[in-house]
Amino acid sequence: MTAMRFDIATPRRIVFGAGALREVAPAAKAMGARALLVSGRTPRHAARLVVELHAVGVGAAHFPIDGEPTLEVVSAGVAAAKRDRCNFVIACGGGSSIDAGKAIAALMANPGELLDYLEVVGKGKALPNPSAPFIAVPTTAGTGSEVTRNAVLASPAHRVKASLRSPHMLPTLAVVDPELTLDLPAGVTASTGLDALTQLLEPLTSIRANPMTDAWARDGLRQATALRRAHDNGKDLEARTSMAYASVLGGLCLANSGLGAVHGFAAPIGGMFLAPHGAVCAALLPHCTATNLAALRARQADSPALARYDEAARILIGDQAKADDLVPWLLALTKDLRIPGLGSYGLSAAEVDDVCDKAAKASSMKANPIVLTPDELRATLAAAL
Repeated sequence: MTAMRFDIATPRRIVFGAGALREVAPAAKAMGARALLVSGRTPRHAARLVVELHAVGVGAAHFPIDGEPTLEVVSAGVAAAKRDRCNFVIACGGGSSIDAGKAIAALMANPGELLDYLEVVGKGKALPNPSAPFIAVPTTAGTGSEVTRNAVLASPAHRVKASLRSPHMLPTLAVVDPELTLDLPAGVTASTGLDALTQLLEPLTSIRANPMTDAWARDGLRQATALRRAHDNGKDLEARTSMAYASVLGGLCLANSGLGAVHGFAAPIGGMFLAPHGAVCAALLPHCTATNLAALRARQADSPALARYDEAARILIGDQAKADDLVPWLLALTKDLRIPGLGSYGLSAAEVDDVCDKAAKASSMKANPIVLTPDELRATLAAAL
């Protein structure tokens, strides 16, 4: 075996499987007497958690958020946690809720304010202390935030999204219960599922790929073939389980080998427009894949990423498929799942240059298998409108 080196970061513990939600309360009891419970706008599962926490003697202060987290939301959550004397944080919801909870837990245990530690719009200082104990309970299958060490936060004043990032922010416990996704609407299933698919394909072709993330990505892509089934029949627990597992693997992959052009574009678009992250990634995925393939063949024909695109095609489509089959397959999938173009969120041709300038500087773009030219970036974004 050739010499290799890689560094893998994961949560302290991951519990996966149907019915796993019941494991949260007993685990929470060991973390403190009172939790800040962060949820999204439909807190049905969080309400169940409150009952189960109370049954084991743990209090809970509910902190619902509406939409993707902003700097102001996180600051308000930290204030609420301190006011209600919370010892730890539980986030039960989609990626937005989990990112908010992750950031709140970090600020509960560290001095100063959020902008001291935030990238891009803040000082970017390292967090000196481990976060308060944090339990992540995803209710969607897509972002993988339950197993990552960063929180993406919007700053409306700057029209950007920036990351709070630290090894200290890895969740203490991730509880992934596919049953919590059985009531997801088809549209959310589609956009989050395509986000999961993106977070498997991009790490597989990333310049930072390593043998462990390769294994996760390959297995995840096999699981992600259940997306159509989960979309067409939301009560299909087997398909929901596959997508929940694909999401976990995608989160582990992105945390340990980086992403690519899709997420490079998604970062500035999410900051400039009211566009859900998963839907943005879904709209971009076929077009970024097409651009990467063309650029690699034109300038780096010996790149190992080309063989990896072939491999992804075989996993997703069939044993005889090639990379050339991948783009038509992705286009058909996004059409069948009714993914709108980026223009539906207000992005127009007039903003293309500005978005491309910001995307070229995004951290995710640095792991793309090839550096894309300004013309390639503009053509890709224009195709996704």
